[in-house]
Amino acid sequence: MELLKKVKNTISKYSMLSHGDHVLIGLSGGADSVSLTLILTKLRRDFNLSLSAVYINHGLRPEETKNEESFCKALCDNLAVDFFIKTADVEEYAKDRKLNIQEAARELRYQAYEGLSDEINASRIALGHNADDQTETVLMRLLRGSGRRGLSGIPPVRGKIIRPLIEIERREIEDFLSVNSSLITHHSSLSFMIDSSNLKKDYLRNKIRLTVVPELKKQNPSLVKGICRVADIAREEDAYLELIVTKTLMKLVSRKNKEAIELFLLPLETMDRAILRRVLRRAIDSVKGLKGIDFVHIEDIIRLIKSGRSGNRLNLPEGVRAVKRYSTLLLTSMPALKLLPCTFTVPGEQVLKDIGITLTAQVSENKGDESSEIHTGYDGRSAAVFDLDSIHPPLMVRARKDGDYFYPSGFGMKKKLQDFFVDNKIPKEDRDAIPVLVSGEDIIWIVGHRADERFRAKDDTKRFLIIKAASWSV
Repeated sequence: MELLKKVKNTISKYSMLSHGDHVLIGLSGGADSVSLTLILTKLRRDFNLSLSAVYINHGLRPEETKNEESFCKALCDNLAVDFFIKTADVEEYAKDRKLNIQEAARELRYQAYEGLSDEINASRIALGHNADDQTETVLMRLLRGSGRRGLSGIPPVRGKIIRPLIEIERREIEDFLSVNSSLITHHSSLSFMIDSSNLKKDYLRNKIRLTVVPELKKQNPSLVKGICRVADIAREEDAYLELIVTKTLMKLVSRKNKEAIELFLLPLETMDRAILRRVLRRAIDSVKGLKGIDFVHIEDIIRLIKSGRSGNRLNLPEGVRAVKRYSTLLLTSMPALKLLPCTFTVPGEQVLKDIGITLTAQVSENKGDESSEIHTGYDGRSAAVFDLDSIHPPLMVRARKDGDYFYPSGFGMKKKLQDFFVDNKIPKEDRDAIPVLVSGEDIIWIVGHRADERFRAKDDTKRFLIIKAASWSV
């Protein structure tokens, strides 16, 4: 049959199936998924396939669901395909996550597919999207102002998911069902079920399907083929551009973890805008995902890069922040850290849970035993050594305050803490999380950076206070 040949060509073109695959079919009872099920049973022997199908009950159309379930079960029984039913509470899920019903149904549907495929060890998940679906998707994204990636439409293959009908038009599918109706079920005169929600014009996709596409087809009968060709070209070009982005990012990353990524500013400031947009999207995706991130947010980040000042920041959707630092751009989903004040009794240990640092203090009266500690501690980074007799315990640990000043060790002169931070290029984003160790009203140590000259251990010191700072994950 001509349709079967076209589907086999699509499967081959995108390497959708391998010999011996276990395929889970998303079966709604509609024309597309019924055709897909019939076609895969016809190809079962060619690929030595194991076939299963699942019907997802979204809980939205109880008056129709029972008939659809019965129809799908009868179809699978007739074709010797294992059949499963999964339920999903779409309305509750949508409410909890502030999604519209379509978004919630889609997320739960794909979760059900992935979950069941793992349970039954299915290597592929086959869905019935066709060329008309592709056309509607591209038009919908075009109206929303999508870029090249959006115009690439529905991917024929994504991970486990395959779409063997993606190059087949809906009219071809309906013709196929008409010819093969006798194979569908012995218990019904219906070839497929009709989802009443697809007939309502409440959603943009339905409006495009029911109103826009039919009008455009009157003017251009080859509309579907043309738009699908655009999607194919966009997808291939998008894949090429993503290779460039991958290579570019490898040179840009200053540091990275699961919740933050820092990119060197200098290349970003002169980068071609077309690549820069993609680099930023990829970077945000790596730390949080792109939910809620739109074209306007990427443009805002580009303005921050090109004209913002060090310390300027943007608050983006889903808790993502973009911060321009002295030489890097920070993209992070971590909340900004701020130190809460606490008392530090010495000798002893103080855990600063808010910023992931532990301070440990010990006292020594023997200069010789601690001489190595004294010398290494003068830099004030991971340790500092003080003259205990010049200090008045207990100490206070707090964040910076307006008007703070100290006498940086090795500098000798009074300096505003704000100026010290600026001179040492400490990003504004980090300053509220730097512990300031205070004795009475005097700062004795900017932890991790510099001790105060007035309180450090000297040649005539008789009692030494050694304080160490150790970092750990918050």
